[in-house]
Amino acid sequence: MERKPTLVVLAAGMASRYGSLKQIDGFGPNGETIIDYSIYDAVRAGFGKVIFIIRKSIEEEFRAVMLNKFSDKIAVEYVLQELAVLPDGLTVPENRVKPWGTAHAVWVAREKLQEPFAVINGDDFYGAESFQIIADFLRSGQPCGLVGYQLANTLSEHGAVSRGICEVDADGTLRSITEQTHIERKEQHIVAIRADGEEIPLAPDQIVSMNLMGFSPSLLPYFEQYLKEFINEQGHQPKAEFYLPSVVDRLVKAGVVKVNVLPTPEKWFGVTYPADKPVATKSLGQLVAQGVYPKNLWNRSLETVE
Repeated sequence: MERKPTLVVLAAGMASRYGSLKQIDGFGPNGETIIDYSIYDAVRAGFGKVIFIIRKSIEEEFRAVMLNKFSDKIAVEYVLQELAVLPDGLTVPENRVKPWGTAHAVWVAREKLQEPFAVINGDDFYGAESFQIIADFLRSGQPCGLVGYQLANTLSEHGAVSRGICEVDADGTLRSITEQTHIERKEQHIVAIRADGEEIPLAPDQIVSMNLMGFSPSLLPYFEQYLKEFINEQGHQPKAEFYLPSVVDRLVKAGVVKVNVLPTPEKWFGVTYPADKPVATKSLGQLVAQGVYPKNLWNRSLETVE
């Protein structure tokens, strides 16, 4: 029997720019979260399990919102991402408060990841076709791939965003990926602004990663190896984060694996700033009106796409 892939939802973020728990905020016509739509699309694409990565401080509230929505359609598990959850022999520096980052979240869930798995952010809307693309890829048995979006389809109207900038070979394999944490429109241009103030111009059709990535469980030992090195080298820096793109970039450059970049026509939307909420709400309302999603998301049977 074919093993269904697992979906890992990164929902432990602190949402400091949004100002509240955007992971469980309502955006759909009946208060559905963005995560609800991701799970709906994942079930249709053939995922068999979802693992939520959350913090202990939000566990009760998060579980209450998600309770009994879709547990009859997909297996649900929870993993707590806490600062002190580290490889043996490592400790949290005294001045560390900020979470360790997205790649640490995946490592925390390692013991529950027995099947090929995809990773998503809990506050990003990826589109149904993107889930189908990554599900098909995972079922193909290939070890690592990421869904690539055109940069112009991933920007917020209300401030800077973080994106993984991808350099892609002609055959669709990844050459490198670099996390840029401050990308914004300036007049008619798109730029990445580095910590030293340097502006790097970016093309609208530049391929970027939105953390929709797929992995074989066989790659998890590399997450631990790279995490140990990160903590030893950068753990003393209060704001340093262990990003998923940095793991993928190292895997590529070390020749461990070929990473396939899987283009998607979908247009992203998400919530980084409070002003993003009306845009996300309107976008979901339009998709419901078009019949892409039912008005009552979980009040009807779902046919899984095989």
